[in-house]
Amino acid sequence: MAIRVGSETSRVSINLQGIILLHPYFWGEDRIGSEGEHPWKSFVDGVWIFAYPGTSGLDDPLINPDKDPKVSDLGCSRVLVCVADKDILKDRGWYYKVILGKNGWKGDIEVIEDKGENHAFFLLHPSSVNAGFQNVLLSSNFLISPAI
Repeated sequence: MAIRVGSETSRVSINLQGIILLHPYFWGEDRIGSEGEHPWKSFVDGVWIFAYPGTSGLDDPLINPDKDPKVSDLGCSRVLVCVADKDILKDRGWYYKVILGKNGWKGDIEVIEDKGENHAFFLLHPSSVNAGFQNVLLSSNFLISPAI
């Protein structure tokens, strides 16, 4: 939405000061950071394809901001990105700062990491990792687990 505010200035008259991305769900075809050895990588791939069947794939600009030609049009001057220490997606959150910089966005960005937390503060039942993508989505194992 913030990119739309910045790229459609003739149609939109919103003075957006900043945005907060809480544990963003960014992803891509090429692995970065610790994604390559993470046991959940195929699960994350599958969630995106399931949620957006019409996607062009894992490098769709809707999930991979590094592939978005309008990423520097972000219509605000401040960004706060919060990532979770145990989240497979955390390296993408950190990388968002690099993406904005290399694409010429001129605002201020801060990234903070929630230590000891997982994506969106949830824990999935450990048996879900090997249960298969469809089984995870359709079973009660996809619910919050009190402990691992």
